[in-house]
Order: sequence, then structure tokens, then C-alpha cells
Amino acid sequence: MKKKQFRLLMLLSAFALLILAACGTGSKDTDKGDSTASEKPKFLNLLTGGTQGTYYALGGTFADLISKETDIKTTAEVSQASAANMTALQEGKGEIAFVQSDIAYYATEGTMMFEGKKIDSIAALGALYPETVQLVTTEASGIKTYADLKGKKVSVGAPGSGTYANAEQLLEIHGLKMDDIKAQNLDFGESTDGLQSGQIDAAFITAGTPTGAVEALNATTKVNIIGMDAGKADELIAKYPYYAKDTVKAGTYGLANDTETVSVLAMLAVKKDLPEDVVYSMTKAIYDNTDKISHAKGEFINAKTGLEGISIDVHPGAQKYFDENK
Repeated sequence: MKKKQFRLLMLLSAFALLILAACGTGSKDTDKGDSTASEKPKFLNLLTGGTQGTYYALGGTFADLISKETDIKTTAEVSQASAANMTALQEGKGEIAFVQSDIAYYATEGTMMFEGKKIDSIAALGALYPETVQLVTTEASGIKTYADLKGKKVSVGAPGSGTYANAEQLLEIHGLKMDDIKAQNLDFGESTDGLQSGQIDAAFITAGTPTGAVEALNATTKVNIIGMDAGKADELIAKYPYYAKDTVKAGTYGLANDTETVSVLAMLAVKKDLPEDVVYSMTKAIYDNTDKISHAKGEFINAKTGLEGISIDVHPGAQKYFDENK
């Protein structure tokens, strides 16, 4: 009887040890999974815009700064800019991207071009500079006001792009619709080529000034920037509060006078699931080294104003950096 009890006790002890071993193995797997989730990535893709826009010009500098300061190899990639960048982040095709503040808002709210396609995987890294909505024409076009656009061939950017949304809203506030113009869906380079050849009459270009594509056009063709009608900027801002008044200064593209228009904010967005310490290091790499940004827009990039105008959630890593640099 005692032998049977002893054997039973040994069997129960062995069974208990097996259970403990299984639990231990599961715990290790879980720990390993948690560690992998917070691992420092080896590569980062920085999504920019077209090669003749400000995003691409700045993107190379940002990628170099992040690579050097964080030891994470970062590559600036050509893209279709704001709206496409949000979708690419959602699909895992990049980790950090340039975007207009209005487009980031539409994406996270699931409105406008993101109707029914809400993007919930992005957060803000920081604000950069104002992106001026420029209605570009040539002196030869004869266009002086928004009213003159009626019936003309006008580049409005790709459907669903940030530029397209800006064009639609500025036309609207001036009493025009897309149907009132011969809309052309061209990127910045195609737009300026079209203006130079006379294939189009005007082009909406939303980008930091001076914009490389427009500067290149002005080297061969006299450029005009069409200002908004009196009072229309206030009307636009009242309806769409993510806009701000802006001015294309005299001397830009050889302009004789200041031209009043509006702007949205250029910002950087990141994947929410990037580790906090990585995003902190990325943010620090950019905003601690603004003196190394040679582009004219570098003067606007400042840690003190890095969260101004941001209308979406801020990544905890970026928030930590800006809290330390108030």
C-alpha cells in the first residue's frame, strides 16, 4: 500500500514539473515577443514627395541626420506625397513621412479622400514649416485673378492628393468648381513643364516657398503668382480652420510685390508602433540639428514650435522630446 502511495506521489510530482516547464517555456516566448516588439529597427523608410518638391529636398537631409544620430540607416524615398504617404504608412511601406496637416487630419478622422478608409496607425512626430498654396501662371497666360481661370487648363494635382483638396477649396471660396475649369492631374514637375510649353494655363502647387519646380520655371519663363481676392482668405479660414494666412514675398521667383495667399502646415508623421526611444532619437536628430538644414525652410523648423498646429495625436517619443525642450 505504501509503495502504491509512493508511486502515485512520484507520478503527481512529475506531472507538476511538466506543467511548470510548459509554463516557463510560454513565459520565455512571451518575453521574446515583447522584446522583438520594442527592438530598434535596422532600417527606416522616409516617404517624401516628387523630386522637384520641398519634401524631397528636405527628406535627404532628414534621412542623413537620422542615420548619423541614431545609427539606423534611413532612406528618403520619392512618393506621391501627403495622401499617398498616409496610406503607405498604414500599409507598412514606410515608417516616417512628410504630410500636410490637413491631410493628416482627414486620414485620422476618415473624412474627405479617406472617407470609409480611416487610418489609425499614425501619430505626429512634429511640425515643420508653412506650405504655401501657390496658384502659378505665366505672364503670357493673361491670368490675373481666380475669375480668369474659368474655362482654362489648370493643374490641380492628383485626385485625392493634398494639392487637389487645396485647389478644390480655394476654387470653392472664389465661387468656382472643378467643372468650371479644365482640370489637369499633374505633379509639380509636369505642371511647370506644361506651363513652360503652354499646354496648361495655371497650376496649383502646395509647397514651401521657394519651390524648386517654380524656380526652375522662372529661369526660362516669367512667372506670376495669383493672389486671393480680398477677404477670401478670412472666409476660407472660417470654414477650414487648418489654413493660415501666408504671403509669397516680393523677390521670390522675381515677383515685384508681395502676393497674399494661404498655407497649411508641413509636418512629419510616424507609425504609432515605433518604439518610444526610437522616435525620441529621430525627433532629437532633426530638431537638435536644424543648423545643418541648408534649405530655406530650415529657418522655420524649431523645437519650440514643434507641436504648433498639430491636429492629430503626438507619438509619446516625440512628446517626450518636446516636453524637454519647451
